[in-house]
Amino acid sequence: MARNNKPGRIKSTLLNWLGVPISLTNGTFWQELYGTSSSGKVVTADKAMALAAVWACVRLLSESTSTLPLKVYRREADGSRKLAQDHPAYKVLCRRPNLEMTPSRFMLMVVASICLRGNAFVEKLMIGSKVVSLNPLLPQNMLVKRLDSGMLEYTYTENGNKRIIPTDRMMHIRGFGLDGVCGMMPMHTGRDVFGAALAVDESAAKIFENGLQSTGFLSSETALTKEQRERLRKSLQTFAGSKNAGKLMVLENKLTYQNVTMNPESAQLLESRAFSIEEICRWFRVPPFMVGHVDKQSSWASSVEGMNLLFLTNTLRPLLVNIEQEISRCLLNDDEDYFAEFSVEGLLRADSAGRSAFYTTALQNGWMSRNDVRRLENLPPIDGGDIYTVQLNLTPLDQLGKDNVASGERARAALESWLFPERQATPQNQDKTRVA
Repeated sequence: MARNNKPGRIKSTLLNWLGVPISLTNGTFWQELYGTSSSGKVVTADKAMALAAVWACVRLLSESTSTLPLKVYRREADGSRKLAQDHPAYKVLCRRPNLEMTPSRFMLMVVASICLRGNAFVEKLMIGSKVVSLNPLLPQNMLVKRLDSGMLEYTYTENGNKRIIPTDRMMHIRGFGLDGVCGMMPMHTGRDVFGAALAVDESAAKIFENGLQSTGFLSSETALTKEQRERLRKSLQTFAGSKNAGKLMVLENKLTYQNVTMNPESAQLLESRAFSIEEICRWFRVPPFMVGHVDKQSSWASSVEGMNLLFLTNTLRPLLVNIEQEISRCLLNDDEDYFAEFSVEGLLRADSAGRSAFYTTALQNGWMSRNDVRRLENLPPIDGGDIYTVQLNLTPLDQLGKDNVASGERARAALESWLFPERQATPQNQDKTRVA
């Protein structure tokens, strides 16, 4: 059988530049592309997901984004907005992206692809000019290349078959990048960070797998024969491993036990693992306390509302804006009358006392109505709840005690005429009533 030599990273780049096709679905090629970290561990997205910190960060970002309501709005002439339920993009984004996915599952896969692969690819299935389905694709099977004409070419490999997807049928959401063509792959750029975390976790696991839980060694006054050493080694196997911790040793033939204190903390494994968690959280821009790492004093806000606000501003907002703008570019055709937006009010919701104080201020100063408040609390509107009111006791100091009664009566009459216009009869109608 002939040996199948795979091109190296530099050779692959040269072959790609010369136009020679390279199989990107081969696992060996991707392993060479990612490279080996300084710790000796080969880092891939699948291996990185075995780290608890990576798993927690990716889940936090993807699930937090997928639970935020995403809506398509139409701008009205008066500056307000209205749900664009008749737009084709509303159906595929807010109701059912495809036959197999809900909007939440669809957005979860998109964000997870950005976090792990740096890119998310979504193929648009269209009937004429109408988008009828959105199918997310695997980033590891996609090749993006800029042609001599300046256009991008998307080549997707599925089940060994390659096909070119037209640019107008592709929604490409890029993560952080430098060339504008593709986002940088976190598992490649940060392979030393993730590789070190993998090595530390493996070292800690090997201690409990192969370590002698009695944490000591045996010494003898006389030399042991080969048979005695073999018999002693077999006997010691019954005390190795975490499941045998605490068993009582029986010593014979003048054997003495010497205790050795060697635990993960003294070997700085615990500190190394804690530092790895902080490094991974820093890489994903996630506060460590949000993934359960609370060993050190946090400089973040002390209230839940403040923590959610900082998480939204520093972590989620760049991701949400990126997705919203790509939706406007690829699905709304840059139409200025339509836009997509995530609803983040749920993350900013305070406790009952805080919301009550906020709504009271808004109602008393006239920049929110009762129905505006009820909509934020998911309550149905009420009759007369769309009127904006202000409190009457905001009187200038020099007007205190001057005609307060008359002013109150006029304000009450004006409010009554606004709420019940049918009670106010015109003079002409009153005259006609008297004549009749």
